[in-house]
Amino acid sequence: MEPTDPQFEALLVYLKESRGFDFTGYKRSSLIRRVNRRMNQVDVADYQDYLDFLQVHPDEFTALFNTILINVTAFFRDSDAWDYLRGEVLEPLILARPPDSPIRVWSAGCASGEEAYTLAMALAEVLGPDAFRERVKIYATDVDEEQLNEARQATYGEREMQAVPSDLQERYFEPNGGRFSFRKDLRRSVIFGRNDLVQDAPISRIDLLTCRNTLMYFNAETQSKILGRFHFALADSGVLFLGKAEMLLSPGGLFTPIDLKRRVFRRVPRIALAAGGPAAESPRAAVTAVTGLDQLRGEAIAASPLAQLVLTSDDLVALTNRQLEKQFGVSSRDIGRPFRDLDLSYRPVELRRYVEQAQVERRTLRITEVEVPRGGGAVTNLEIQVSPLTDAEGSLLGVSVIFHDVSEARRLHDDLEHANQQLEAAYEELQSTNEELETTNEELQSTVEELETTNEELQSTNEELETMNEELQSTNDELQSINDQLRVSTGRLDEANAFLEAILTSLQAGVAVVDRDLRVNMWNRRAEDLWGLRTEEVTGQHFLNLDIGLPLELLRPLLRGALGGEAGEAEVDAVNRRGRPVAVHVVCTPLDGRGTGTGSEGAIIVMEAGD
Repeated sequence: MEPTDPQFEALLVYLKESRGFDFTGYKRSSLIRRVNRRMNQVDVADYQDYLDFLQVHPDEFTALFNTILINVTAFFRDSDAWDYLRGEVLEPLILARPPDSPIRVWSAGCASGEEAYTLAMALAEVLGPDAFRERVKIYATDVDEEQLNEARQATYGEREMQAVPSDLQERYFEPNGGRFSFRKDLRRSVIFGRNDLVQDAPISRIDLLTCRNTLMYFNAETQSKILGRFHFALADSGVLFLGKAEMLLSPGGLFTPIDLKRRVFRRVPRIALAAGGPAAESPRAAVTAVTGLDQLRGEAIAASPLAQLVLTSDDLVALTNRQLEKQFGVSSRDIGRPFRDLDLSYRPVELRRYVEQAQVERRTLRITEVEVPRGGGAVTNLEIQVSPLTDAEGSLLGVSVIFHDVSEARRLHDDLEHANQQLEAAYEELQSTNEELETTNEELQSTVEELETTNEELQSTNEELETMNEELQSTNDELQSINDQLRVSTGRLDEANAFLEAILTSLQAGVAVVDRDLRVNMWNRRAEDLWGLRTEEVTGQHFLNLDIGLPLELLRPLLRGALGGEAGEAEVDAVNRRGRPVAVHVVCTPLDGRGTGTGSEGAIIVMEAGD
């Protein structure tokens, strides 16, 4: 059991309740390390302060999630395992299916999509492009929306494409401005969507499920829960493909290994239902026309054994039933009334904020531990379910509020606890009679436990090292990308500076650029030759205070006009650096630094000396 910090656990609960991201099932060692890294970046010392920081800065959630969710992936990662998957799994799977039957694949934790498109290439190689388009659906999921958006683009750089064999590059990718795009006709068979492996329902009837180097971030309890969902998602004889750092250590016999070294497992089918039990899925009965459906639906809701209230999208009462009237006094007479006017909206629990939350988040909420006092000192225990009602396009129609009476379940739970206590007492008595036999087995059991502990420690260390390796790789990729951007920007800036210097040097007139305070920002070589002052002597100096042979006071009106956005020119008599009198043609133009033409940020002074 990993040690926990109450403040850190409070932070995880806040992330779950405020943004719907449940990190409580992640391994604490790597999770704490990633959160601490983000806290150091924003200069926050402890978890409580960081929770306050998140409340004040909503944009910080995105940066934190990007830090926690390590998105390291590649095409054909562990190529030996992919070769085995294609030859020993995909080809037999396809041969065993009818020629036109669909093939459903799920890539869980797909990150930026390389693994999903690797699956697409592998299946297209076995089936051929035409059969692939007709038969295959690849569902690629992740919790990171930014990574999913990148995956939907299906465009990758040369560094990512190095892992793709050249012949597959030619067949499945198209050059696109220095990058490579996956073929559009095949891309339509790859469907990307958000799915939280811990909270969301799994995709069903899957033939092949890949989840590579994702489980290792979760603790053992959460891994076991996710594997149970994977077992439900896979069809009979479906195949599970894991990463090289992951093993199926949880008990339960849900999967049997096909190739343990390459982490390929087959789903163990569920035991056949006993005779007289619920039947398996049967073909859907033929649909016939039914009349009077509206009345039938209304009566079905009215006769429901659960108290139910349906609200419109404007929070008006739309439907009630008999149980609701019996328990809370809300009847059909209240239809059309605002929900806030009902006592039920705030008693026995404040329901209005849950209704609003369900409307905003478009998800079902459950309110537990609700107690309603009844006559004679009795208490009814309720669990309230608040569900948004939407149409086929996802538009909000209203909200359904259902009140489940769990009093009997609570009583049974209490009775079960009492029975368990009695069972524990009986077990202790039985245990004392078996102590002698237990003593003889302790030595063997101790040896087995030591071996199991050693094996689990080695597996945990291996997963931890793999996690750290991916963190380092992710950091290295980020630094490499930033370095490339800086190199390109520096090169462009050097080219621009060299080009500007060449222009100014080639001009036969002296040029000075001043800001709005008339301080010199630029002084070209011809101006140095004309007035005898070097660039470093005049930069930052007030132009009208320069000690040169130009009557600067005569230029003040020109400069004032240029700063106001109007160009001007003048002929003045001056003395050059050699002490010779010269006639100087001076032109002052506004400097529009932003290129918008909306105002001057300074002036450009061109000084051309005549004979």
